[in-house]
Amino acid sequence: MLISAGLYVIGGFNVNLLLLKGVMYKKVFFVIIIVWVAFGCAKRGYITGGEKDEFPPQVLKTSPENFSTHFNSQEITIVFDEFVKLKDVNKQLIISPPMKNKPEITPLSASKYLKIRLRDTLQPNTTYSLNFGQSIEDNNEGNKLQSYRYVFSTGNYIDSLSVNGYVKDALDKTTEDFVSVMLYEVNEQFNDSVIFKENPRYITNTLDSVVFTLENLKEGKYLLVALKDKNNNNRFDPKQDKIAFYNEIINVPNNESFTLDLFSQISDYKPLKVFENSKNKLTFAHEGKAENTKIELRNGNELLETVITKVQDKDSLNIWYKPIEADSLGLKVLNDTIIKNFVVKLKEKKADTLSLSMKSSKRLSFRENVVYESSTPLVGFDKSKIELMTKDSLTVNFETKYDEWNQKFELIFEKEEKQKYLLTMYPNAVTDFFGKANDTIKTDFSTSNYSDYGNLKITLQNVREFPIIVQLTDDKGKILAEHYSEESNIIEFSYLNPALYNLRIIYDSNRNKIWDTGNYLRKKQPEKVIYFDGKIDVRANWDVEQPFILKE
Repeated sequence: MLISAGLYVIGGFNVNLLLLKGVMYKKVFFVIIIVWVAFGCAKRGYITGGEKDEFPPQVLKTSPENFSTHFNSQEITIVFDEFVKLKDVNKQLIISPPMKNKPEITPLSASKYLKIRLRDTLQPNTTYSLNFGQSIEDNNEGNKLQSYRYVFSTGNYIDSLSVNGYVKDALDKTTEDFVSVMLYEVNEQFNDSVIFKENPRYITNTLDSVVFTLENLKEGKYLLVALKDKNNNNRFDPKQDKIAFYNEIINVPNNESFTLDLFSQISDYKPLKVFENSKNKLTFAHEGKAENTKIELRNGNELLETVITKVQDKDSLNIWYKPIEADSLGLKVLNDTIIKNFVVKLKEKKADTLSLSMKSSKRLSFRENVVYESSTPLVGFDKSKIELMTKDSLTVNFETKYDEWNQKFELIFEKEEKQKYLLTMYPNAVTDFFGKANDTIKTDFSTSNYSDYGNLKITLQNVREFPIIVQLTDDKGKILAEHYSEESNIIEFSYLNPALYNLRIIYDSNRNKIWDTGNYLRKKQPEKVIYFDGKIDVRANWDVEQPFILKE
């Protein structure tokens, strides 16, 4: 078979066929067709990395197997389907029951496996749980393997009971995360001090939420406790840790969902030290509340006249005494059953001088009084030497109030809208404990329009008991307005600054007009606080009426 010469174009290739015959032609033509299929059918494009990996790593196998019984190994291996890395494992890993020595976990770099070397002697017939929280994530995208748990038992079976609930702050609207929740077994050795000295039987953590589940528990009786454990040692340190506890011993199994109120406990009263702060002033440092403390200052057998005031923002008291010639003074501190004696050696110190500093704002709201803080305690007030006038030189009537404990002096008067005031305190208007008087003090301040403020009326429903404290706060918990009610469920706040407010109700069980925290050893829970869901929007020149149904 003869074929005349010709030019063929196949798949982009120019092929000149010259007098090819028979089998030879067929072989050549077949090769050309293969080349055309390989190159001609290929599509042009760009190399990409594929779709983003959105899936967490998966465990392929473990050795020994997860949920093993009769566990007696010192090393655990966990194999994954991709490279993983550990993040915040020291914070995230929760081992229950706690181990005295934390296990060693390797490698620290990205790997497809983890090795966990146990460094403790395991208890017999005990179910252990290693909860990795959110510490395991893939190396490339950071997808987290949520709350992976490796569980094993040194006995014949895996304990399978559980306890759950949630933790909330007793006073604040928001609750801190990473709160440890613990169960202490109630047996022959149990006592209330166990939380100060020993590890719990079981432990879990809320991680970045407020809910908790204690799993793989055995049947029994337990004390349920939560700790915001600052130094992560599974012990309650009242000076720095927050605590919550359930009032009664719980039985497991139990289907109840438990609520735990987390609070900071005030330390029991304890005298610490006394030192000379300035001439004629000693400072007494203590722990706990000191409101009921009695102090006697003596020069030999002579009982000295004193004034006791609070050091702001510190657990300390200032003890003021009149000038005296002495090398040392004796101090006796009495509080309930505690009596402590101190001897203070005196040195040459500079004396405090009388000064008054204004603590209220120059743009005075209709809800506040004019407040001065004194540097030394005040004992004398001459109202005739204090003058308050408007911009039109009209005299304004006022009353005075002095808080000796906090050294604060207030002027109380009825304020007018959009008014300017001038306050003049002439010499000898106030006298301090040392007989020193003020020089002339002049202060001007003003008020705004009524329409610059908003009014809020709250109608409470389902109030469990009175009295109650009604508070408006900012997001940091600072009290912006407060009302105390002994019977009325209608609360009105006038002339509020425009803002978004948090609203809370405090059941004042002991009628002392402040919120009281709890105490673990006394089995005293903090006073109940209920928050309004959401925020209350108070706007200028608005009257807001807000119903509040108390659900607890």
